[in-house]
Amino acid sequence: MARLFGTILADLRAPLERDPAARGWLDVVLSYPGFQALTFHRFIHPLYRAGVPVLPRFLAHLNRFFTGIEIHPGARIAEGVFIDHGMGVVIGETAEIGRNVTLYQGVTLGGTSLTHGKRHPTLGDNVTVGMNAAVLGAIAVGANSKIGAGSVVVRDVPPNATVVGIPGRVVLQDGKPVQAASARPQVDMPDPQAQLIAQLAERVAELERRIDALTGKGSNVSQAL
Repeated sequence: MARLFGTILADLRAPLERDPAARGWLDVVLSYPGFQALTFHRFIHPLYRAGVPVLPRFLAHLNRFFTGIEIHPGARIAEGVFIDHGMGVVIGETAEIGRNVTLYQGVTLGGTSLTHGKRHPTLGDNVTVGMNAAVLGAIAVGANSKIGAGSVVVRDVPPNATVVGIPGRVVLQDGKPVQAASARPQVDMPDPQAQLIAQLAERVAELERRIDALTGKGSNVSQAL
């Protein structure tokens, strides 16, 4: 029980340290749905781990109803996590979240498989996931990494990386820009104008052959053109 309350206190400190809008611990307790959702989850998760039927899912449903944040009872969440604003956040059953992670509104930690077992992402310590980003599948996001707003991440992310885009790609690694390969295929594309000119040249040559056959005389139409 002492460990549980220590975890809740760490969750309480997180918005006080990371959100300049926080006006003290009472403000966080009463008006921060992210903190409220996490606190409810801290009590629901042990029931799920103990194999209690139905009740954990029902309590998680109430948690979502009151906070707008959906956390499956099976998700493993370390201390000091901050869900900022939080509306629309979805955290799947086998998701694992490390210490001091920050999630913004609309974030989805979702699965891509219908099989049982690990199918949701694992976030390392100090990861930040921007608003409306989706991290999908049994992938790992390394410690201290950042996921840009609106990104869709479907592959492992190394530590100390910044990922943006759909699909997500690493643009910074250890604070240094990463040279991305060109998205355009490096192949020779057909030139429609060159094709048309070649067809016209073939047509002119065919007309010259027909004129020669009819007149019996050499005719260089191409030169006249």
